Amino acid sequence: MADPAYHEDDDEPGVFDIADDAADEAATLRGLADIEAGRIISHEAMKRWLLSWGTDNPLPPPKCGE
Repeated sequence: MADPAYHEDDDEPGVFDIADDAADEAATLRGLADIEAGRIISHEAMKRWLLSWGTDNPLPPPKCGE
């Protein structure tokens, strides 16, 4: 399937100009396996960490399962 972002007169397509459905499907399956195995970080844990940046008490990065 041709991507409308790529034009024949371009020198060469960029990495994001050509769809790779098999790679997208594989990435989705890996992500779902990570969720099933609990290899996730909650939104709340990530937000807490990010909001600590630039403060006098920055938190360590969250770990899987938090």
